[in-house]
Parts: sequence; structure tokens; C-alpha cells
Amino acid sequence: MAISSVLLVCSLLFVFCPAFAVDSKNNPADKLVAVINANRTAGKFTVLFDNPGLGCIALQYIKGYEGQCSEVGDMKKPPDSDFADKFAPNCGVLAQTLTPITGRFLGCQSKYVSPDKAFSSFIIQNSESLKILHDKNHTEVGAAVSGTDGGSPYFWCVLFSNGKRNSSFAFENGQAKSVHPGCFSGNNDECSASTRLAISGCGIWPLLAVVFFGVLYVL
Repeated sequence: MAISSVLLVCSLLFVFCPAFAVDSKNNPADKLVAVINANRTAGKFTVLFDNPGLGCIALQYIKGYEGQCSEVGDMKKPPDSDFADKFAPNCGVLAQTLTPITGRFLGCQSKYVSPDKAFSSFIIQNSESLKILHDKNHTEVGAAVSGTDGGSPYFWCVLFSNGKRNSSFAFENGQAKSVHPGCFSGNNDECSASTRLAISGCGIWPLLAVVFFGVLYVL
């Protein structure tokens, strides 16, 4: 009886939250990089290498704002020294492999939106944004998406660099440290659970209702 009840709850999760059934590694940072490269190739610019080390640094860059959405756009940003002193160690990136950041985008919204919507609505805002996007000095890109304490507001960060593939933003042991909440591009990174709920379009209340129903059924 208990086993069948668990199966029922799982089935309801697949009905109410189809993203759980389709893709447990739904990563909006990867999708944002895909949108960026599609836009660059449409303008006959080179495709940028999706560097996971740079992506992890982008996630640390977000954390530097400590959830303060109001500080985005006010010319406030983490000091450059944080890249070597904080961001790289937190990601397991070798400090000696850091290369110059040639451009950056940062956005913050109270509600989660899809990567293509984020790109068109608040990441690319004007001709200056397009100039950064299409800069010929870029060779690599890293993107990150994260909620604050697992929820709103949602930060989006894109960092560009002119580093060399497989030698810049290299990890100490060949792979990134586990960094959550949020997720970053290039690493098949899985977003933290609450961020996945926002991405999937399955709110927390429907999920709680399903679990509550399952508990009642078991009892």
C-alpha cells in the first residue's frame, strides 16, 4: 500500500511538473550562452567557447551582490581583486589561469524569465550592449543564473574573456567545485531545487499540494 502511494505521488509530480519528467538538468545558463552565440553568428561574428571556469566565476560575481537587486545598474560591482582572492578559490579555478574580462552583462529581475526573454528584455538594452556582445576581442564566455536564497530576485550574469581554450580559467582538479544556489554554463551543472521549480514553471504550492495529497493517501 505504501509503495503504491509513493508511486502515485511520483506520478502526480510528473503530471503537475512536466519539467521533472523531461530534464532534471535544465540549465538556463547554458541556454543563455546558446542565445548569445546564435546572435553572434547571425551577425557573422565568431562563436565563443563556453568556458565552465568562467561560468563559475560569473556565479561568484552574482554572489558578490548579496541579493541586492537595487545595486545592479548603479555602477556598483565587486572589486577586481575579488576575482583572484574570492571567486577563483570558491570555484576551484587556478588563480594563475585567470585572464582579462573583456565584457560583462548583469541583470536582476523579481520574476524568473526564460533565457531568450532575459537576453532580449534586459541583458541587451541598447547599442552599447550590442557593441559589447559583438566585440571581436572576446574568445570565451561564461554565464550564470541564480535566485537569492533559492528564490526571488533572480540574477543573470554573462562574462566575456579573451583567454585561450583549455588553458584559461582552469580548474585545480579538472572540474569545478559544487557551487549552489544557482547554476553556470559549460559544466552540465544542475540548478538548485528551488531554481529548477522556477525554471520548470512549477510553483512551490502545486508541489506542496501534491505531496500533501500523497501523505493523506498513505494515512
